[in-house]
Amino acid sequence: MLPRIEAQAGERLRGHPAAKVFAASPTEAALFEQAWQRGMLWVIVSEQQLAGYLMAGVLGADFHIQQMDVAPTHGRKGLGRALLRHALQQARASGHHRAVLTTLSDVAWNAPFYASEGFSEWPSHAWSAGMREVMAAEAAAGFPMELRLAMQRILP
Repeated sequence: MLPRIEAQAGERLRGHPAAKVFAASPTEAALFEQAWQRGMLWVIVSEQQLAGYLMAGVLGADFHIQQMDVAPTHGRKGLGRALLRHALQQARASGHHRAVLTTLSDVAWNAPFYASEGFSEWPSHAWSAGMREVMAAEAAAGFPMELRLAMQRILP
């Protein structure tokens, strides 16, 4: 079910320079399972249907949001915002002091959405070694890096 939500959410990027990269590298089911076992996968239900998920990991000492998708049929209902806020609460309760992620700078439901939740651009000169590795991997995968942005949020 989660791969289907990921694919449906990816359809919203049709025509965007990053669309082909996302389509060519869907999240493997095993990665969802591993995240679930580590307590780093949250799901949200709407109208008795699985509507979205947030998968995270740890990058150095940081809580790393790896992927978040909401099915378009459940979009614009605040589900992604609720999912993000819940995951950030869990991250803080687990002792993390910062959340980090990479996203698209030019897509309204990406960087502007995260900015509305207190994330700010993380300048490249300040990246951790782990974030440098993440961004290098994204470049190697073919992402249009001029549109990729690292963001961070201090967890109070």
